[in-house]
Order: sequence, then structure tokens, then C-alpha cells
Amino acid sequence: MPKNDYQHNLHRENTLKLRYLIQDLPSFCHDFFIAMEPLTTIKTRIAYAYDYKIFFQYLLSNGIIQKEKVSAIQAEDLDTILPEDIEKYLDHLSYYKTSRGNLNRKNDNTGKARKLAAIRSLFDYLHKRRKIKANIARLVDMPKIREKPIIRLEPDEVARLLDVVEKGEGLTERQKKYHEHTKSRDLAMIGLFLGTGIRVSECVGLNMSDFDFNINGFRVTRKGGNEVVLYFGDEVRDMLLQYIEDRKKIQAKPGHEDALFLSMQKTRISTRTVQEIVKKYSRLIAPLKNISPHKLRSTYGTNLYRETGDIYIVADVLGHKDVNTTKKHYAAISDDKRRMAARVVKLRD
Repeated sequence: MPKNDYQHNLHRENTLKLRYLIQDLPSFCHDFFIAMEPLTTIKTRIAYAYDYKIFFQYLLSNGIIQKEKVSAIQAEDLDTILPEDIEKYLDHLSYYKTSRGNLNRKNDNTGKARKLAAIRSLFDYLHKRRKIKANIARLVDMPKIREKPIIRLEPDEVARLLDVVEKGEGLTERQKKYHEHTKSRDLAMIGLFLGTGIRVSECVGLNMSDFDFNINGFRVTRKGGNEVVLYFGDEVRDMLLQYIEDRKKIQAKPGHEDALFLSMQKTRISTRTVQEIVKKYSRLIAPLKNISPHKLRSTYGTNLYRETGDIYIVADVLGHKDVNTTKKHYAAISDDKRRMAARVVKLRD
């Protein structure tokens, strides 16, 4: 199988984006990102770069560090920061305006925890390399994160979702006009989510050359860049083969000839478009659930755990590096048990 040019180009674009962001950061951040390259994904480092820019701008605008611009900050300047300054910064993140002043931002405890984790990583590096005297970021408590229930589709909702995608019932007249041209694509895409549990980023990167129907398998590039082969059942196989017959009749634009899923513009479909497609159909069958591609992934993980009872198989297929992540989501009490508990307790005999 040929190398996935989409993944290669995406990595190149992200690398250039990170280099652009680093230009406005202190020089010690550049050293930090070089050290972190073998340990983190490019997307993680990009997220860190955005977080550091917000943090350092806060320090300057509040007079905590006296410099004319962020890039002028030196590592030793961080020794003037107190734990209370970081705590006030986290409070500031609850609601703030961007440097442009026209965009509002807010963070819940999950967002604050992620930003504090980024700060801790930087301070850990600087302290380990003896560029700062004290690691005061470790003196700041991590915001408490409340566990959110995992939203997923029930088996009957899965069946109804596939029926809606196939027949288009409930769509507006305008949507039905497009549906005639996209239903085989949409059915194959949603079937792939429900039948393999792939991520949306993995889905948009799929090529036709990634598939081998002799083994009912396909190659996918996981987070971190590792390539693995995943397998699908006969139902998904039928959906994919039907779509590929239609896909072969479409002349994709240059550079997109091998892309599996195409947009109406005949280019590789985007993550945003996939999210909109899933939402369009799912709200017809589960209006009270905010279903996204990730929720379809959760649905697959739940179904796989129910069928196998093996958390390690679920972790491997979903591409979780830490099985504890899988346990947290799929080995907890299930909706089935909650429903059973509701039936057991009788208010009147």
C-alpha cells in the first residue's frame, strides 16, 4: 500500500504552524518543544504553544513580568512568579477577551486543567534543566474535574440512525435534494464509525488504497502517527462497496484522487463537514443527545465491551495507549444496569 500523502501533508502543515507560533514565544519555549518532540504529538505541541501565548500575555498585561513583549521574556523571569499568580491566571481563564479584544473566551475546569498541565510541563522542563530555581507550578492544585456521563446511542437508535441515512426520512426538502447524491457516502461513513470506532481525524484521512476487501480490513494512521490495520464486518463491507462503486464515478480534483470520502466540491472531506453530517442525521433519531463522531465511537466501544467483556480488546481496537482510559469509559456501570435498577424498585405492589 502506498504511503498516505494526506497524513504527510497534514504533518507538514502542522509543523509549519508550530514554527510560526514559536516565533512569538520566549526562546526557551523553542528548546522545550525540541525536547518534547519525541514524547508528544504535533497537535499537542501546537495546543501548548497557544496556551503559552495566552499565559505570557496575561503575565505582561498584569505587570507580573516587566517586558515589552512575550518573546523578550527570559527563563529567569519566571522565578519572580508566585503560585498565587498562576491561581489568579486560572481564575482569569473563566472568562476573558483575546488580545484582539473582540473575541470572548471561557474555560470550565477541564479547560483550566489542560492549561495548567501545559504550564506544569514547561516548568518541569525548565526546573530539570536548571533554568529556573523553583518549580512553583507544582504548588498549584489541579482544578477538580467532574466526571461526565458518556453519551452514546442505544442499539435501537443505531438501527434507526442507519435507516434515516439510507432513506432520508425526516430531512428537509432542500436536504433531500443533496441526499440523493450523498446517501451512499454518508451511510458508508457512519457505518464505519459505528462498526470500527475510528476517530473523525482518522476517517477524513482514509484513502481508497487503504482498503483490502479480501481480508475486510483497512489501514489507518492513529494518533502519534502509528499505522495499524483494523477490520470490519459484512454489514460495513456492503456499505463501503456500494459507496466505492459510486465514488469511482466521481472525478476528484487534483491531489484528491485517492481520498475515500469526498465533499460536494470533489475534494477530501473535512472534519467539520463530517461532524455536520453526523449531527444532521442523529438529531432526527435522538434529539436530546448531542451526537458527534466521537459519540459514535463511544457507541462502538460500548457495544464491543458488551459483546466481549474484554476491556483490553476494546482498548486495542480504539487505539487507547492506557487501558485505564478505556476502563473509565466502558467498564463502569452501564445504562442497562441503571435501567434494571429502575425496574427493580417498586413504589406500589
